[in-house]
Amino acid sequence: MFGPVGQFDTGAIFESIDSFVRSHPEIAAALVVALGALALVVYAAIRFKRPMGTRFAEALEDVDEVAVLMHPNPDPDAMAAAIGVACLAEQVGTTPTIQFAGQIRHQENRAFRTVLDLDLDPIDHVSDLAAEAVVLVDHNSPRGFAGAEGVLPYAVVDHHPGDGTGEAFTDVRTDYGACSSIIAEYFRDVGAKPVPPDMHASEVNASYTVPSQVATGLVYGILTDTKHLTAGCSAADFDAAGFLFPGVNEDHLDRIANPEVSREVLEAKARAIAGRDVRGPFAVADIGTISNVDAIPQAADELIQLEGVTAAVVCGERESNVYLSGRSRDDRVHMGRTLEAALDHYRGASAGGHARMGGGQIIRPDAVTDGGNGESIARDELLEHIFEALSGDI
Repeated sequence: MFGPVGQFDTGAIFESIDSFVRSHPEIAAALVVALGALALVVYAAIRFKRPMGTRFAEALEDVDEVAVLMHPNPDPDAMAAAIGVACLAEQVGTTPTIQFAGQIRHQENRAFRTVLDLDLDPIDHVSDLAAEAVVLVDHNSPRGFAGAEGVLPYAVVDHHPGDGTGEAFTDVRTDYGACSSIIAEYFRDVGAKPVPPDMHASEVNASYTVPSQVATGLVYGILTDTKHLTAGCSAADFDAAGFLFPGVNEDHLDRIANPEVSREVLEAKARAIAGRDVRGPFAVADIGTISNVDAIPQAADELIQLEGVTAAVVCGERESNVYLSGRSRDDRVHMGRTLEAALDHYRGASAGGHARMGGGQIIRPDAVTDGGNGESIARDELLEHIFEALSGDI
């Protein structure tokens, strides 16, 4: 088997292998299968260990175009996550279109869109989707437009609880305070560098970049969903904000954070405070009929600031639909589950959210008058359901 000066005689080796295979074909076949299986396991392990951002970029690269879909009435975190996904898609050669159902009403949300000059397309029907491949950001189940239930997402990136999944990619991290933090991590995974506001992307030595517009949006998305990194956040949210900081345009950030406040919003806050019903550490307020639904969560933000109040819920009505928004700094009250329990009595109702904040709505005009069960139920009874849920009496 060895030739001159101790070298292997390859011919003799192949002869021995051939002889073994002929003498023991069943063992040889088993060895081939085992080696093939081992190769597959090693390959799968290598692919599995790749960072999520790399895997997401590859998923985007596999399609020619994507519809980046935000949840209805998107907030800054949803819009920031969407522009981050669109930016990454463009850098891998995929054409993105950012879309949403509902409206962008809150003055902060409108300022976010205007200051960052975002191109966002509204949709009413599933046929309005710009591409067959749909990427959901900041929610994991399509909703808010006709035919939404028939959409099979291509990818899902979210930080809210839920069972929604994507056909090619799913990343739901409920321990993160903001979806924007996940997107920022994707950029870091692929080696992207934030572009300072006074520089052009071509001046940054990197295969992938985070334009200043996107970095600024992602930072603001993180700040809004974590109450300026003071509630419901994790180390990952701080890390994401730190990574993005070099690309932040401070002037744009200030203009988004300090928009003009409408008189209706101020009046809604005043009605919530003046008309509050406080029982122990819980406060509930009905601010009546309003034209701007986004005044409700802003009123809830004010109510939770009152001394002695650890959980607050505000409800209001627009076009016969009832909307609720809640805030909690009480470890006994998971606001998302609380509102789900409070609205469980009503047909056509939906609710959810995080431990610290949640929202809900009753979309049927008769739901508050018949409770969905043919029984007359007054608005004050709805408030009783809220107090019962806050107290854990559900």
